[in-house]
Amino acid sequence: MTPFESMISGTTINALAGYDKEQALAAGFSPGKVKDWALLHDVYFGPTQAVKQQATALDLAQKGAFTLDQLVMVERALKRIRRARARMKLRLRILQQKRNYRMLSALVRKLVPKPAPKPVKRVAFSKSRDGLRTVTATADERDVADLEHHLNQGIDPAQPAGPQLLENLLTLLRGEGGGVAHAAPRPMVLVPLPDYVRILGGEGDDVVLGLTDATTMTGAEFLQAHFGEQLEVAAFHPQAGPVNLYRTERLANRKQRDLARAAMPVCPFPGCRQGADLCEIHHIEAWSRGGETNLANLSPLCRYHNRVNDDDPGRARRGRIENVAGTPTWCSPGGFAVANPYHPFAAMRTLFPQ
Repeated sequence: MTPFESMISGTTINALAGYDKEQALAAGFSPGKVKDWALLHDVYFGPTQAVKQQATALDLAQKGAFTLDQLVMVERALKRIRRARARMKLRLRILQQKRNYRMLSALVRKLVPKPAPKPVKRVAFSKSRDGLRTVTATADERDVADLEHHLNQGIDPAQPAGPQLLENLLTLLRGEGGGVAHAAPRPMVLVPLPDYVRILGGEGDDVVLGLTDATTMTGAEFLQAHFGEQLEVAAFHPQAGPVNLYRTERLANRKQRDLARAAMPVCPFPGCRQGADLCEIHHIEAWSRGGETNLANLSPLCRYHNRVNDDDPGRARRGRIENVAGTPTWCSPGGFAVANPYHPFAAMRTLFPQ
């Protein structure tokens, strides 16, 4: 037997029959490895009420010639099981057949349930789908219990509870004296001229318009809105995009911000759902690199993508925003332009379709 073969044969469970922690540390083994060996020694040689099952597990580990690394991997996973009897049952099942490390790891992942992620306090919003969005919230259990109790007041037990709970929630949010205001005080709506004529003629019920808060409205809803109070109008050139307003200061003025939102009503990074109304205004060519504060150089970006955008064109890592035919568009590190398919109501695409 070669020295290497001797080393391999000594890495099975039999090597821990006379385990001694201090001796292992004195021999120069890492504290982490010594801790793993202690875990295996307790499982296969330590005191237990399940003596027969322990002996069976030891016999399977010996006959299968499982390495200590394999057994440590198994025991780390089994620590997620609270009940000792359930752990032993899974252990005996896993050790039934000799496998290499990868196959054994796959079996463990299949048999041992993954730990549930620890919840964190948060509120999350989904993308729009068929005119609806989903909001999920995780908060202190007492606060949620209070909310649940409040929303259940006046529920008709003969009707589905879900829609009634939602109605009560919206009533609570919109309630008098401090309720939640409607989102985006003045969202911009993009209306192609042919559609505008149809809408004014009362034939625009099937027309879908895109707003800069990443929502949509029909032509009928457009007419019902307080025209001139809740909506704004923007002018666009067929090739250049939004009418330009140059400025020598770093921060965009309100009109520039409004037109930038109309040019791209959501963050242009592919898949991002953040409406432009909640985005920051980004200089496509960085202000620090001489970029001007004019509309051809401005784009809405959500807070996250504004920070990961490759402001330096010479350092391609995450891709960057470029102005492509009047529309802010993400370009990959390789230089390929990719439009964000979510909320496809960018002004140039809506007003001047190809």
